[in-house]
Amino acid sequence: MKRNDGREYSDIRKVEFVLNAQKDPSGSVLIRWGNTHVLCSVTVEEKAPHWLQGQGQGWITAEYGMLPGSTDKRMSRDRSRNNGRTHEIQRLIGRSLRNAIDLKSLGERTVSIDCDVLQADGGTRVASIVGASVALQLAAKKINLRTLPKLVSAVSLGLVQGEILVDLAYVEDAAAEVDSNVVMLETGELCEVQATAEKKTFSVEQWQSMLSQAQKACHAITQIQKQILGM
Repeated sequence: MKRNDGREYSDIRKVEFVLNAQKDPSGSVLIRWGNTHVLCSVTVEEKAPHWLQGQGQGWITAEYGMLPGSTDKRMSRDRSRNNGRTHEIQRLIGRSLRNAIDLKSLGERTVSIDCDVLQADGGTRVASIVGASVALQLAAKKINLRTLPKLVSAVSLGLVQGEILVDLAYVEDAAAEVDSNVVMLETGELCEVQATAEKKTFSVEQWQSMLSQAQKACHAITQIQKQILGM
C-alpha cells in the first residue's frame, strides 16, 4: 500500500509555523501541517478565575472551532459551544497545555487559548496542541514568566489495512481500522493517549508498535518547535 501523498508510513507531513500571526494576543501562531492549517492565539488576563482567586496560581483554558470554509462542505459555526466533538477537543487542548506548566508560576492569571481551524485535512486537534504550545512559549516570554512552559508535541496515527500510518491525512483517518492520538511533553512524559478500535480490534503488540512510532514522531515535532523558537 502506498500513501496518497507519497510519504513513508512513519513520515509526518511538513510542519511550518508563522509566529505572531496576530498583533494583539500575547502569543499567536499559524501552524500549517500539511493541508491542515490552524490559527492559535494566547490571551493573558491579569486575574485568576473566581474559583482560584486568592490561591496564588493561575489557570489555562482553551476554545476550539472549525471555520465554515475549513472543509469540503460548509461547516456550520458552533455558536453554542455544545457540540460534543468540540467540547472534547477543547478539554484535550486545555489539559495538555496545563500539564506543560507549573500553574503557580503563572501567578493569578487566566490564560485563554483559542484554536481556529482554517483548513482541515486530518489531525486538527494535534495541530492545535502543537501550535498552541508554541504560542504559549511566546506569551510566557512576553509576560516574563520565570519558568517557561515545557513544549508539548502531539501526533495522530492509526492502523490502515493492517499497517501503522503516522500523521493521518483525512482520507487515511476515514479508512483507519484503529485511530489514535498521542500527546507528549518534550521530556518524553505522556500527557494523553487515545486509541479506538473504529473497525477492528488490535493487539497489545500492535499498540506497543504504534506508541513507539508516536514517540519518534513527537520527538521530531519537538525539534521543529525548538528550531522555530530558537531554543
